[in-house]
Amino acid sequence: MKIVVHGQQAFGRAVLERLLEGNENVVAVCTAPDREGRPVDPLKELALERGLPVHQPSSWKTPESLDLMRSFEADLCMMAYVLLFVPEAVINAPRLGSFQYHPSLLPMHRGPSSINWPISMGATETGLTIFWPDDGLDEGPILLQKTCSIGPDETLGDVYFKKLFPMGVDAMIESLELVKAGRAPRIGQNLDEGSYESWFGRDQARLDWSESAARVYNVIRASNPQPGAWTMHGNAVLRIFDSERSGRIGRPGEVLGIDDDGITVAAADGAICIKRVRSDGGKIPASQYARDSGLAVGEVLGG
Repeated sequence: MKIVVHGQQAFGRAVLERLLEGNENVVAVCTAPDREGRPVDPLKELALERGLPVHQPSSWKTPESLDLMRSFEADLCMMAYVLLFVPEAVINAPRLGSFQYHPSLLPMHRGPSSINWPISMGATETGLTIFWPDDGLDEGPILLQKTCSIGPDETLGDVYFKKLFPMGVDAMIESLELVKAGRAPRIGQNLDEGSYESWFGRDQARLDWSESAARVYNVIRASNPQPGAWTMHGNAVLRIFDSERSGRIGRPGEVLGIDDDGITVAAADGAICIKRVRSDGGKIPASQYARDSGLAVGEVLGG
């Protein structure tokens, strides 16, 4: 079977590695265009090391891009972490079409920040979907789904790198085996039961200390490591990463304590102990930030 791998970053590389380990016939690798000043994409790096042809269209919406996909004469395209929109004509150019990885249980959490949102909402379960994409936004018949728990203290990084990444690579290979065996289903999504959320960005990562401690904690977890939850300390932006819940009570945003464990800040019905932050420099222990900045007990963060 002639396979095109379309993806980028570490996930795309991991999928390609597994295909090559299995002696699959990868006829082309497609990835995002190079970005000036950035390292070579890991997927492109591996493809070049193994002598595979690499293609990097800036858009898949052009006649030339459709001709490119057709020129591979592929049986299947495996879309592993694709951020550029790919129209249905290109998706359907391979003989058996294309399937794609998405890190949520579609049709829930369609969109680009599908791991952040369930964590920020306090969900205890998420998962991944391998689906046959169409022209919708993360829409199309489902091939395979896997679920995983979201622990009460797990961060975005925990859920992705420890669960959805390795599970996803396995699911891509399992899906390929189903296609090769002629047993790959196409189960329609019920969008009435789903959701679409756009980027979980800077605005969503800003902490509101007047909210419950659970809500503040969930936003911090959902933003760690990207985009990084934040609050204001005077005129400075303070980005917050590792933290834990505390039972202390005070005015929302009030610094209740500073010790070697970190900085304890009150929310509406409890508090958060901030353990690691980033201000103007790199990530540092919160206790060090308090010493360096002169942050004192009784100050109020936010605003």
